[in-house]
Amino acid sequence: MEIYVPDGYRESIFTINYELLKSKGIKYLLFDLDNTIIPQNKKIVQDDVKELFTKLKEDFHVILFSNSPKKRVSMIANELGIAYVYLAFKPAPKKFLEVMKNYKCEENEMAIIGDQIVTDIKGGNRVGIFSILVNPISKYDPLWTKIGRKREKRIIKKLRQKDLFLGRFYDEKV
Repeated sequence: MEIYVPDGYRESIFTINYELLKSKGIKYLLFDLDNTIIPQNKKIVQDDVKELFTKLKEDFHVILFSNSPKKRVSMIANELGIAYVYLAFKPAPKKFLEVMKNYKCEENEMAIIGDQIVTDIKGGNRVGIFSILVNPISKYDPLWTKIGRKREKRIIKKLRQKDLFLGRFYDEKV
């Protein structure tokens, strides 16, 4: 069950303490796309997201890391001026490991930020990188994500029963 426990939790990408991540040696930030930086059913990147990513690029290698198809991911990544990985098949470790190999980075230098325990957090934890869970920014989810969210609710309930979720979930350190 601990594979689903994030290293940190924040309300959104805007409330993460990126300076603290930098001080921990994090150099690479993998961002989930849908419902982490933009709603799944939207194609327009808000100005506040653009400003955040412009600032983040000063201190980090920022990579859009999504299970979505190339057309969608590349369009958003190009608008933000960042690298991207599409069809990442999270939580499978393959694409995570490819990114680490391609960028010659160690596990302790990378973090994943996403809104789903069953894909983003589990995937990051499987390869040993720092994982940060954020709230989804939209209530809209496609069918496959709705199925994952139902599973996620059951997992969170079990984690809370074992006192694994709340202890680390509301971590003010990230």
